Amino acid sequence: MIEVEVRGDIEYAIRQLKKKLQIDGIKRELKRREHYEKPSVKRRRKKAEALRKLRKYNRLKNRM
Repeated sequence: MIEVEVRGDIEYAIRQLKKKLQIDGIKRELKRREHYEKPSVKRRRKKAEALRKLRKYNRLKNRM
């Protein structure tokens, strides 16, 4: 559950909410669910996401 505390400036609260949604991947998930995705496309996308995560992990691991 995502919560944003509003203290006066609504514009700021909206920006914070959008940032939290982007970090959690909710916006990407909603956009992806708008249309049917063929199983072959789904497998390709999941494989690409796993590869991207692995590269990011290795990049962060090498920095230490």
